[in-house]
Amino acid sequence: MMRRLLIAFLCCLPGWVGAQINTDRVMAIARNALFFEDYVLSIQYFNQVISAKPYLYEPYFYRGIAKINLEDFQGAEADCTKAIERNPFVPGCYQIRGYARIRQHKVDGAIEDYKKALEYDPENSGLWNNLALCRIENKDYEGAKKDIDRLIALAPRESNAFLMRADVAMRQKDTLAAEKDIDKAIEVDAYNSTVWTARAVLRLQQAKYKEAEGDLDQAIHLAVKNADNYINRALARYHQNNLRGAMDDYDVALQIDPNNFIGHYNRGLLRAYVGDDNRAIEDFNFVIEQEPDNMMAIFNRGLLLDKTGDLRGAIKDYSTVIDEYPNFLTGYYYRAAARRKIGDRRGAEADELVLLRNQLDRYNGVKQQTAADHKTRKKSDRNMENYGKIVVADSDEDAPHYKNEYRGRVQDKNVRIAYQPMYALTYYEKPGNVRRTIHYYRYIDELNRDTLFAKPLLITNNEAPLTEQQVNEHFKWIDDHTASTASDNKTDAKLRFLRGLDFYLVQDFENAISDYTAAIVADDSFMPAYFDRALARYKQLEYQKAESQMDKNAGNVLPSGAPVVVKNADYELVKNDLDQVIKLAPDFAYAYYNRANLFAMLGDYHAAIVDYNKVLELDADFADAYYNRGLTYIYLGNNQQGIADLSKAGELGLFSAYNVIKRFTVHE
Repeated sequence: MMRRLLIAFLCCLPGWVGAQINTDRVMAIARNALFFEDYVLSIQYFNQVISAKPYLYEPYFYRGIAKINLEDFQGAEADCTKAIERNPFVPGCYQIRGYARIRQHKVDGAIEDYKKALEYDPENSGLWNNLALCRIENKDYEGAKKDIDRLIALAPRESNAFLMRADVAMRQKDTLAAEKDIDKAIEVDAYNSTVWTARAVLRLQQAKYKEAEGDLDQAIHLAVKNADNYINRALARYHQNNLRGAMDDYDVALQIDPNNFIGHYNRGLLRAYVGDDNRAIEDFNFVIEQEPDNMMAIFNRGLLLDKTGDLRGAIKDYSTVIDEYPNFLTGYYYRAAARRKIGDRRGAEADELVLLRNQLDRYNGVKQQTAADHKTRKKSDRNMENYGKIVVADSDEDAPHYKNEYRGRVQDKNVRIAYQPMYALTYYEKPGNVRRTIHYYRYIDELNRDTLFAKPLLITNNEAPLTEQQVNEHFKWIDDHTASTASDNKTDAKLRFLRGLDFYLVQDFENAISDYTAAIVADDSFMPAYFDRALARYKQLEYQKAESQMDKNAGNVLPSGAPVVVKNADYELVKNDLDQVIKLAPDFAYAYYNRANLFAMLGDYHAAIVDYNKVLELDADFADAYYNRGLTYIYLGNNQQGIADLSKAGELGLFSAYNVIKRFTVHE
């Protein structure tokens, strides 16, 4: 049904001849959808191209990328294999298939893919990165070091490459080489929190706890929402006998990651050490709820119940542990004492008899299990004598390993400080944000009462991709709006706008712009058509600009096409539309905001600030405008004013502003 609907409406569009679909046109729309992360929609378009021309490699390749992002790794591998069968000379096909194989734990197959891709593209740093990580996975450390050396030669400012080589050195027990590489990573990129975390982990292993705490201070300063950094700093503070500081860190870690096992277990121990018994019980209750067979947590809870007077609850916990570990003498000792307190003399004497027999065994030279001397234990440790020790994360080897990521989700954007996006009039908004603001404008509210509008228009800069059901619905609405007849120009303008919005939502910007233009011709005072046409034109230009640089941005994994040169003058039409919106609706803050974003993107920061000022004059609580104006001030060198604006944005609920503030106030 979906295929018939798509063909039906596409055949009516410019550039379609008869029943033969224009695959170049559909392919362009599909890549639009892929670029703007509308993966379900893009797959449906790629299906159409494959159905019409199954001998082309590109739709299989791009459909594989979409499936990667939807975590359908088996399907992505199959699509890339089909692409390779049709054209075996495109390195990107091997790279994407290699990544899909990694995610299915087919490391050997991934290695072969990366080696093949490097035959065609030996300067691709992403390929060397993934090949080295695959070799590490296979414990081929010498091979991994050679690959990383090549990666560093290609990208000498890539801090993660040095961390990767440090990881290999630690696996080979070469601490000095690892430390040297981590120091180099810090020298290359001191604003990357990961490099400070890596050195802190190494210093924890070396028992340099004060130095580790200093490195973790810096890592937390740069990445305030990373729970692991607080967990590690708590460990460093614990080893320096700063129990209160350690508990503070566990508190913050658990605010960020409420289900963190180590955080709850260790905070429970520390609370017990300082006499905060009831709250310690709460922590161990959480651990036991998550891991009902965690005997050390059960025993610690038993000790705390004993101290707080719940003797029967304590005896129950002691008995649970003794049933699992019948040679755990400490359990018998505490259970005997608890049984005597409640008057269970027979039970107490039975436990004491076990202890007496053990004492006789010791006299006779029977070796007993004892706890190690150090203050921590691994999470997987099952020696009950270690029940009172702080837990540290497990590792397959004694050396600390550093997190390295395979590069394969080529649609992912580089982590960077960026402006909050432009606003749109649309139907869908992503749910689940901490900051949930309802954007209102009286004229849009009046439009939503019009019976022509089947869904209410939303003003949002957090657009949601369509589900398959929504895709089908909008294809149907395109047909419905096409078949509708208008009795007057104003009605026709609304119908054209609605069909333009349908085209926009299915990422067909060319037809969306055409319909928005038709709406304006029918009623040149219809402000929403200008507003959404500006956004459609902007997105179309941004996609064209990105496509011309796609090889570079995606690690040369995408097939090259004819370059599209986008000049600043091309954005003049976007500005003209926003100018017209402001003329028609001078109190519509979102038009000033979008125009300010356009100015900022073009590098005209002073004009951008003028428009952001106007936005905040109209709406003093516009968090995105504070955020973007703050970045603009910083780009102009006015950090003090920029940080003040970012602070206001954070106060209004745009919490990512605090991370940016820390980035620009980092301690040297």
